[in-house]
Amino acid sequence: MSRALLVLHVLAAIIAIGPVTVAASMFPPAVRKATQESAAEAPSATTAQLLHRICRRYATLGLAVPVLGMATAAVMGVLGSAWLITSMVLTAAAAGILVALVVPRQEAQRTTAAVALAVIPGIGGMLALRSLPTPQARARTAPQMP
Repeated sequence: MSRALLVLHVLAAIIAIGPVTVAASMFPPAVRKATQESAAEAPSATTAQLLHRICRRYATLGLAVPVLGMATAAVMGVLGSAWLITSMVLTAAAAGILVALVVPRQEAQRTTAAVALAVIPGIGGMLALRSLPTPQARARTAPQMP
């Protein structure tokens, strides 16, 4: 059971978090390019709208990642581990940044926000990478699977 939950958790992270990070990183240049184009050339505006839609939809899908992670941790009996608590705090911080800063600024689609917005996905990506446990932490806290 724990292996199945772990596989689902990792797949959900790859499928949901990756596209959000890429789309959020690509959004500011698309907005800058759209503001420089004439009305006749609208591909960049369409691209920016598509990237915003990807961020919103995949962020919703990304809710499965912590849910599956908590279920996996409960089955494995590691809910009180320091690396797991740190991971949950960093995941909550990354989700807060996405919901409070990235998506609202994308909706505004201002060029001034696009410059500041270019830095935010990188911070979220660093938080996501930092939340991964080290092999030493996994070996100390994870029980052996049969």
